Formats: sequence, structure tokens, C-alpha cells
Amino acid sequence: QVQLVESGGGLVQAGDSLRLSCAASGRTLSTYAKGWFRQAPGKERELVAAITSWGSTNYADHAKGRFTISRDNAKNTLYLQMNSLKPEDTAVYYCNAVLNRAYWGQGTQVTVSS
Repeated sequence: QVQLVESGGGLVQAGDSLRLSCAASGRTLSTYAKGWFRQAPGKERELVAAITSWGSTNYADHAKGRFTISRDNAKNTLYLQMNSLKPEDTAVYYCNAVLNRAYWGQGTQVTVSS
């Protein structure tokens, strides 16, 4: 069983940066595909960025050039560096890990004011 706990969200102004963290416990995530998703009020959950077990990354168009996904296998932690934040980035951000099944964290709120 895998437990994922996100942190690092908060209230920031447009143009600011945040770094989200997702700490995993229960199993090492080095062999899992991992990602960050977000869900804004009234909208479906959507992919932000993903990273494979071998380190290949993929970004949604809205994240390209502003967000960076990374992992620290030694710390069993996934990160999302978010720069140049916009009000439309306001959402609950969830981390995700997949190996045979999907695991989700509880989410962390990111609010960007204009």
C-alpha cells in the first residue's frame, strides 16, 4: 500500500512561484509512473505533468515552460516547481503514482490572486 501526502500549496500573487512536494510512504516509488493533476472548482481533474520511472517527463500545454516535475528517489518524494503562476492555476493539486493501480494524495490547495 502506498500513502501520498502533498504539501507546499498556499495563497500567492500572480507571477509568484511555489514548489509542491509529495512524500510517499509504504513503498518506494522509483518504479512507479508519477504525476501531478489539478482540479479547479466546477471542472474535471486534469493532468499537469508526469514523469516515468526512467525520468521521461510530459507536460500539459498550460504547464509547459512554467512548471517542472522532478523526483528524489532517495527521499521517495515527488516535486512540482511552479513559476509565473496565473490566477487560472488556482486549483487543488494532487499527486498520483501508478503501478498496477493508481494511488492519490489528499491534495493541496493553490490559490493565485490577480
